Amino acid sequence: MDLKSKIRVIEGFPKEGISFKDITTLISDGDAFKEAVDIIKKNLENRNIDYIVGPEARGFLFGSAVAYALNIGFIPVRKPGKLPGETVSFEYSLEYGTDVLEICKGALKSGDRVAIVDDLLATGGTINACAKLIESQGAKVVSMQFLMELTELKGREKNKDYQIDSVLEYDI
Repeated sequence: MDLKSKIRVIEGFPKEGISFKDITTLISDGDAFKEAVDIIKKNLENRNIDYIVGPEARGFLFGSAVAYALNIGFIPVRKPGKLPGETVSFEYSLEYGTDVLEICKGALKSGDRVAIVDDLLATGGTINACAKLIESQGAKVVSMQFLMELTELKGREKNKDYQIDSVLEYDI
């Protein structure tokens, strides 16, 4: 199946000059969604993964589906104040300022093997921060998996120390 044909491209959204890749058209097609999840699942088989971690919000969609397919747990990473109980935070730099990600304290332990699953690899900053948050808990990031990669933004370079797979690539 041509999965790229299942992704709607919206020019000028959310602002002029952006070519937005809308995954809602792919995930609303059961066969396409299943194929995308199956590809990521296959990329992770035989890697001895303990958990899938997905950053909010679209990482929840693909991450939880992949975790289900692999019969392992899913752990969400969220913006501050969205998770219950005690959390662990990681602050990271953006082009203009900083942002923070959180994970539930105790969700991961030393030695856990984790794959991060998200819909998009762009500049790589958020996913790199997610990896650092996971590693701060003593867990190991075994793989990063993405539905799409915007290759011109060089997110792969920022995360060169990690194993990365993308189902689809776009020049932008």
